Amino acid sequence: MFHLRTCATKLRPLTASQTVKTISQNRPAVPRTFQQIRCYSAPVAAEPFLSGTNSNYVEEMYYAWLENPKSVHKSWDIFFRNANAGAVPGTAYQSPPPLSTSLSALTHAQSLVQAQPNVDKLVEDHLAVQSLIRAYQVRGHHIAKLDPLGISCVNFDDSAVTDSPNVDLAVFKERLKVLTVGGFYGLDESDLDKVFHLPTTTFIGGNESALPLREIIRRLEMAYCQHIGVEFMFINDLEQCQWIRQKFETPGVMQFSNEEKRTLLARLVRSTRFEEFLHRKWSSEKRFGLEGCEVLIPALKTIIDKSSEKGVDYVIMGMPHRGRLNVLANVIRKELEQIFCQFDSKLEAADEGSGDVKYHLGMYHRRINRVTDRTITLSLVANPSHLEAADPVVQGKTKAEQFYCGDTEGKKVMSILLHGDAAFAGQGIVYETFHLSDLPSYTTHGTVHVVVNNQIGFTTDPRMARSSPYPTDVARVVNAPIFHVNADDPEAVVYVCNVAAEWRSTFHKDVVVDLVCYRRNGHNEMDEPMFTQPLMYKQIRKQKPVLQKYAETLVSQGVVNQPEYEEEIAKYDKICEEAHARSKDEKILHIKHWLDSPWPGFFTLDGQPRSMTCPSTGLNEEDLIHIGKVASSVPVENFTIHGGLSRILKTRGELVTNRTVDWALAEYMAFGSLLKEGIHIRLSGQDVERGTFSHRHHVLHDQNVDKRTCIPMNHLWPNQAPYTVCNSSLSEYGVLGFELGFAMASPNALVLWEAQFGDFHNTAQCIIDQFICSGQSKWVRQNGMVLLLPHGMEGMGPEHSSARPERFLQMCNDDPDVFPKLDDFDVRQLYDCNWIVVNCSTPANFFHVVRRQILLPFRKPLIVFTPKSLLRHPEARSSFDDMLTGTHFQRIIPENGVAAQNPEGVKRILFCTGKVYYELTRERKTRDMEADVAITRVEQLSPFPFDLLLKEFHKYPSADLVWCQEEHKNQGYYDYVKPRLRTTIDRAKPVWYAGREPAAAPATGNKKTHLTELQRFLDTAFNLDSFKGLS
Repeated sequence: MFHLRTCATKLRPLTASQTVKTISQNRPAVPRTFQQIRCYSAPVAAEPFLSGTNSNYVEEMYYAWLENPKSVHKSWDIFFRNANAGAVPGTAYQSPPPLSTSLSALTHAQSLVQAQPNVDKLVEDHLAVQSLIRAYQVRGHHIAKLDPLGISCVNFDDSAVTDSPNVDLAVFKERLKVLTVGGFYGLDESDLDKVFHLPTTTFIGGNESALPLREIIRRLEMAYCQHIGVEFMFINDLEQCQWIRQKFETPGVMQFSNEEKRTLLARLVRSTRFEEFLHRKWSSEKRFGLEGCEVLIPALKTIIDKSSEKGVDYVIMGMPHRGRLNVLANVIRKELEQIFCQFDSKLEAADEGSGDVKYHLGMYHRRINRVTDRTITLSLVANPSHLEAADPVVQGKTKAEQFYCGDTEGKKVMSILLHGDAAFAGQGIVYETFHLSDLPSYTTHGTVHVVVNNQIGFTTDPRMARSSPYPTDVARVVNAPIFHVNADDPEAVVYVCNVAAEWRSTFHKDVVVDLVCYRRNGHNEMDEPMFTQPLMYKQIRKQKPVLQKYAETLVSQGVVNQPEYEEEIAKYDKICEEAHARSKDEKILHIKHWLDSPWPGFFTLDGQPRSMTCPSTGLNEEDLIHIGKVASSVPVENFTIHGGLSRILKTRGELVTNRTVDWALAEYMAFGSLLKEGIHIRLSGQDVERGTFSHRHHVLHDQNVDKRTCIPMNHLWPNQAPYTVCNSSLSEYGVLGFELGFAMASPNALVLWEAQFGDFHNTAQCIIDQFICSGQSKWVRQNGMVLLLPHGMEGMGPEHSSARPERFLQMCNDDPDVFPKLDDFDVRQLYDCNWIVVNCSTPANFFHVVRRQILLPFRKPLIVFTPKSLLRHPEARSSFDDMLTGTHFQRIIPENGVAAQNPEGVKRILFCTGKVYYELTRERKTRDMEADVAITRVEQLSPFPFDLLLKEFHKYPSADLVWCQEEHKNQGYYDYVKPRLRTTIDRAKPVWYAGREPAAAPATGNKKTHLTELQRFLDTAFNLDSFKGLS
């Protein structure tokens, strides 16, 4: 057995993982069975010792001989040498010489031994075959025929693919050079009919353990060089590689029953005829049809069917515009008349907001899967034209749905993402989303990615659009297998999609299906592609549609006959015509019927809030004290925290004793109180567990035990909701999109994303512009997402100062020239706005605005410009009295000092927001102007508190009005506030400005300049003659 093991080590196949020596030491060994290396041509009866139990003995002897010919008896040595020279077993055996053998006989035996081929050649040939097999596994996709047009830029070789059993080495010599990087590993044409033992890293043998080289090559060609190209050998997990090999190498694995073929044909009929129907009825309308990749519909349905069979009952999908209407109709099963009526130019909008074009809308539908007879829920997330922007949103929503149903392994809820080839390669958000795929707080336990590979962007060729051979190469970074498939071979597509769904179910990892197809029309139906791709489109014009090709194949096979095929077409055409007739009765467009994330029970049946009031956001003192005590302690025994953190917790305890809160404690109390009410809270972003400014410390780390942590927030109440706080990857676009998707799933959760510094949000601008700001207006989809953006001019330079409040305020939808006339002014204003923008100056007000986010009867995004220096400012403290039951968020905090006691004597009102208030009060006290100047803080910037500021204006009749900010004049709040203040006072007085001068950068990088600018605008603010003589 020692010899067998040693020999096995020598002959073990060279796998990728062994090459780089990264095989996991703790992985259980894959059992290996070593079989006879030759298939002898003599009948077994001729050599009875080769059958039955003797065969194991012979096998062991053979491997021992391979290692050392002298280790076996001379007769066995001669036998094995003769057998390897091609002798049949009956003639290979020579009896050993008797003891009385003459010297001449012994000499003859020795000459026989020396005449046999060298054992080294035998070993080299077997290693060569193993290397050849591996070459096909690694690079076979290079020469697979993936392009239906035959012009793909990723075809590395143009040799004809054959399924002929007669492999001519001369034909394959060049392509084998491609596969084997220049050589055939020493094998020659004379070796084609030699039989070689197959390594355990291939399944091409099926039930056979050895094959002639000619058959080995043929089977490898069939597995890796036909219409499926498999990229997987970069995966560093041997079990996963073996799983894929078995799925694609096993002979006859891609077999379909006649019933399966008929189902596939019926799905192709629906996919194709839907597009043709739209083209006939609305030939001049943009619809971004699926022509050229009609196989996408059966592909998606196959993934869903197989996933449903494996236990999935909720599938969340994201996709670009191409083929979206077809997916809505034939996968999600949206009513056809609801789709057709969208083409009616006279259709009136019934919902608030602007709406969106039909090929951006989402959908939610629950139905029975006809294949598995199980209930399945399908959600297609609405998306903008910004390709791939919906990717992280889908993942976030999927994660949320998994969270709410307790699906910790992704067995019940999954996501499918569709991509275009140009966007998949070109958009960085694809990479960001992939890198969330295996992070503990972001994983959705595997996504099936389907790339509709048109082999063209809008008008850009792949050779100009990417540097990699394939558009899918980005997926390699997370070890996702990539299955390229020719989209004109429907059965290959369906097989690959089945494998992809099984992969996801088995390993809970991402997988990519690359549907190599073409785009029959231009970028849209009105576009002329011949301007830029004349040769490609000449070929496309000649291309027979995939439905026609497949129908002809099935008719020739006798699976269906021509009348049955035509009847299937007529049946679906009739369905479309009847739906079209019904669609003419639709006069009003209800976008709410296209919701991708309904919230059952949250609104009334007609989608309205159940009330238009907001209860008090205050708490009873017992809860405040309880939360404060937990926040200032370590609720786990034998847990050693850092000495510096001990001081921080001690300070928190002292604040609670004094009935006072700072910023971090106010946040703690807001979160803790909502957890008690069953509201799940998820706080995510870069370094949020500790906090960028080391103020939060929601996750404690044991100083003596690696990876031992404690989250005190989860130890507040016996039956509280869970609190999730998670440091994110260093991504804004991807992570903010993910959190937005998470917030979509339920209104009864508080989801917050905190930027490391406020200005970093600009790398996520697409999510802010296309989803958060305008999502409700476009898609009637409310969202309570909260953005925490650290902001403040503190001499830290241009990149760590401004959260760019001017950008958020510019996108607010309230009219600066109209004083709203509303009942329930404050709540109704919130309901009408597109988002809420605040800059709180006290911890108590921050506490209230966070709680109000959940207690409101509807959901709006909340943008909070959070402080930096105020986190530890001794004056930025709040009393419990400001947070008790009966208290509310203050939209403005009016002057309550000396100036308020004698308002007629006040000469100036300074309106401001945020941190600058503390600099103004300090300067006012220094100048002893507390009776002359009133300071009013605007805490809620949007929607603008017209009603409360009007009261302030009337309160100080003799005062001039100055807006003061620390930001530059062309930034910050001034351009937003000034017209609204003017509208508030009916333009009775001018509104002056005190602040920094206009500038290109948000802040100076020079500390002295920063202080000079600060003093300059403070002088302007408190010089009562600053604006005399100006009009």
